[in-house]
Amino acid sequence: MLQIGDQAPDFSLPTASGDTFKLSDLRGQRSVVLYFYPRDNTPGCTTQACSFRDEYQDFQDLGAEVVGVSSDSDASHQQFADKHRLPFPLLADTDGKLRKIYEVPRAMLGLLPGRVTFVIDQQGVIQYIFNSLSNAADHVSKTKEVLTKLAQS
Repeated sequence: MLQIGDQAPDFSLPTASGDTFKLSDLRGQRSVVLYFYPRDNTPGCTTQACSFRDEYQDFQDLGAEVVGVSSDSDASHQQFADKHRLPFPLLADTDGKLRKIYEVPRAMLGLLPGRVTFVIDQQGVIQYIFNSLSNAADHVSKTKEVLTKLAQS
């Protein structure tokens, strides 16, 4: 898997709203919380997404954009985002290429896509990686702590 201090690989993927998200477009402007999750509308993934939603303004105030990634389709993402009023982009990595580029491991003996969150600073450098399938809400609190420390330095 990628390591803290590595340059985050650039990528471009469509969003559920029909736009294109390109990581390098935010370079020099905002940090990015890039979170990979298994599937839309599952209990853990819904908890995680809604936790990011509930803290979204805090992430914005810390100069960060939140971006979710799973292998679900754009249509699934749009329904999921609408149902839970998610204010951040969800990216459809339907072929799993981005997950491979970011070396996100599979979980549960390889049966499920992993749940991994990366904090990428404004220079595109990975500052934090949190890998936990079971602690979905911790992805939010841990990344917020890291961004707070980055903002203070």
